[in-house]
Amino acid sequence: MNASLRLGWRTLWRDLRAGELRLLIVAVLLAVAALTAVGFFADRLKGGLQRDARQLLGGDAVLASDNPTPAAFIDRARALGLQTTTNYGFPTMARASDAQGGATKLVALKAVTAGYPLRGSLLVSGDTTSPGQSTRDIPAPGDTWVDGSLLEALGLQVGDTLLLGDAGLRIAQVITLEPDRGAGFMSFAPRVMINQADVPRTALVQPASRVSYRFAVAGEPAAVKRFNDWAAEILKRGEVRGARLESFESGRPEMRQTLDRAEKFLNLVALLAALLSAVAVALAARGFAARHLDDCAMLRVLGQSQRTIAGAYAFEFAVVGVIASVLGVAIGFGVHYAFVMLLAGLVENSLPAPTLWPVAFGLGVGLTLLFAFGLPPVLQLSRVPPLRVIRRDVGNLKPASVAVLAVGVAGFAALLVAASSDLKLGLIAVGGFAGAVAVFALLSWLAVLVLRRSVNETTAPRWLVLATRQISARPAYAVVQVSALAVGLLALILLVLLRTDLVSSWRKATPPDAPNRFVINVMPDQSDVFQKTLRDAGVKKFDWYPMIRGRLVSVNGKPVSPDDYADDRAKRLVDREFNLSNSAEAPPHNMITAGTWTPGAAGEVSVEEGLAETLGLKLGDTLRFDIGGLQNDARITSLRKVDWGSMHANFFVMYTVPALADVPVTYMGAFRAPDVKGFDNALVRTYPNITNVDMSATIGQVQRVLDQVIRAVEFLFGFTLAAGLVVLFASVTATREERAREFAVMRAVGARGSLLRQVQRAELAGVGLMAGFLASIVASVIGWALARYVFDFSWTASPLVPIAGALSGAVLALAAGWWGLREVLRRPVVATLRQAAE
Repeated sequence: MNASLRLGWRTLWRDLRAGELRLLIVAVLLAVAALTAVGFFADRLKGGLQRDARQLLGGDAVLASDNPTPAAFIDRARALGLQTTTNYGFPTMARASDAQGGATKLVALKAVTAGYPLRGSLLVSGDTTSPGQSTRDIPAPGDTWVDGSLLEALGLQVGDTLLLGDAGLRIAQVITLEPDRGAGFMSFAPRVMINQADVPRTALVQPASRVSYRFAVAGEPAAVKRFNDWAAEILKRGEVRGARLESFESGRPEMRQTLDRAEKFLNLVALLAALLSAVAVALAARGFAARHLDDCAMLRVLGQSQRTIAGAYAFEFAVVGVIASVLGVAIGFGVHYAFVMLLAGLVENSLPAPTLWPVAFGLGVGLTLLFAFGLPPVLQLSRVPPLRVIRRDVGNLKPASVAVLAVGVAGFAALLVAASSDLKLGLIAVGGFAGAVAVFALLSWLAVLVLRRSVNETTAPRWLVLATRQISARPAYAVVQVSALAVGLLALILLVLLRTDLVSSWRKATPPDAPNRFVINVMPDQSDVFQKTLRDAGVKKFDWYPMIRGRLVSVNGKPVSPDDYADDRAKRLVDREFNLSNSAEAPPHNMITAGTWTPGAAGEVSVEEGLAETLGLKLGDTLRFDIGGLQNDARITSLRKVDWGSMHANFFVMYTVPALADVPVTYMGAFRAPDVKGFDNALVRTYPNITNVDMSATIGQVQRVLDQVIRAVEFLFGFTLAAGLVVLFASVTATREERAREFAVMRAVGARGSLLRQVQRAELAGVGLMAGFLASIVASVIGWALARYVFDFSWTASPLVPIAGALSGAVLALAAGWWGLREVLRRPVVATLRQAAE
């Protein structure tokens, strides 16, 4: 074993026993544990989604279309040796017989054939209380399988007859799980599943009926890939219109969106913990190096070379980094199980085992933290001159090399951006903190200059004069202390804002009092009386808009077709009819993001900004719609931001006039139904032509998902909170030895302990006030950027945040100072001065 390793082992054990490495280990452990906990969870979740994607689709690949599946696709699949099955569905009204109450309910009917589903399996039971058994069967002719909620809504039970169109079918089973349910609008309605042989008896499918067809295939991966490639090429050429190949993301967007947002929240909190840990490591390493200057000077006197000392400390930090990282990975692995439990129901407990990527990433983060932020000041110990043994004023630490810091910081920032799994999130978090450090340093330096000139030493209290001198005498230390303290407070304040305002904004996106009923197909002559019915039932607030079917035929006089667009979504939008509407006033739940909505202006439309981006539309463009055979031209004068998850009535395109003449129109409404038994049945009986969609279960599910995700985020907050407190402690205690020597000199010349305590409190309170004020302003800016560009919220911080942040900073700085500096005033003056002179 060479000299560096032998010396490294000895210094490692000595520093571990003395507690010199405690703060470094805690900082690295917190960062690695937070990042790997999220990493393990995301890694297992990704594996589970890939595993279950085929079951969620009901096959290895699915062709969804608005018309019966073309024979060419069926022939191609069979030629490749693939299993195939076709099912189709549509919304319709189901009802009980008059003898059983005659209740009605909108349902999502699915007609299936033998072999369905190709992947996964249905769970059915004989009643609504049993958990259900797996089955590979389908409903027999004359039977139907239904959701349990439909039985409750219609007052029926297994064995009763369900009326569908002209046919009556016996309810044979209750569906407890349908793997390929999907997330379309009609998926919110109760499922009714029948054998395709019974569809003609119902007379529900007519030439103009809107039916959705799903052609599923399954087989060997190579054959499935060949089918997918062939089908994608056919669809790309536009030979088949109104069809698309479905993926997991398009089939289950509501689950994917919720999990994506949850992962972003968790990644953000983990990033904050890692950033804070970097600051804590830098501060702790500099303190560690300052305490070892004399030891290294003695080693130089005893003949140790600079290379040996540098190698010894590099070895010591490498071992510490590995130990702390391994412990962090182990803690992170355990913590990720808490996420699985907290998100139970949103993710499956039987997720596949994680890969080794989170382990490698955690070890890389831990070692990068120590080598990028901890090693530069420690390596300066190898350059301490032997002369320091007799002259304490030589060989002090210097600022680290800019090049060394730049390489380390760039590597660490790249790791964090990669860990964020979202470029915007990573850049805002990492860039925001980097910019915040620069802002904090500049403003704190200016504040020290102002403080030096603003305190009148002849009239100010003695404790204030001494506290001002303490700060202004060490401007570099003051800048470092304020900046570090502000960074710690920045994360803590940002966490509070996330927990309160941002999470509250997320909840408000789908509030508990959101509309839970949609009614469509209300005829124009029923509009006024229907609204009166709602008001008489106690519904005071509701959305009410005309609904007009129109097809986009030209933009700026140029005809449009699906072939004009490369994007699949754009092709589908142009290939179908839009739901248009009109209103003199802009919908209160839509935000105008560009242009102006002019009430009552003829020939003007407002377009949803997402549609405008997809179709390449802009303000001033002229759109022509074919509405029931009539051509209608209108100019785009505004763009709107629409929250499609708000449960309000929303439209892609709205005319800014109170009415459109000579166009076929029906009305739709969105409202919160009164808590009155039988309200829905009475409404459908009075207006038998309407379609009434109950969204109560969906809203309840969304709220439960939000609660689960927020609990998981709060759980991870503990890591970031701990990292923030470590930074606070490290920043306050970074100048402990300097404070001890200065206070010893003051006490030697007659200063009382009470005066010095006042000086210390004033200094800490002033630094905390400044740091808290700066941190709260920057936290508000970063929080707004995250809300606007990452989480898609509309949010503005309260003007009271800077005041609360400043006061909180002062309180936390005083608390950290009391804990970390309480022994400074208790040290014997003689011992402190003798140590300083040695």
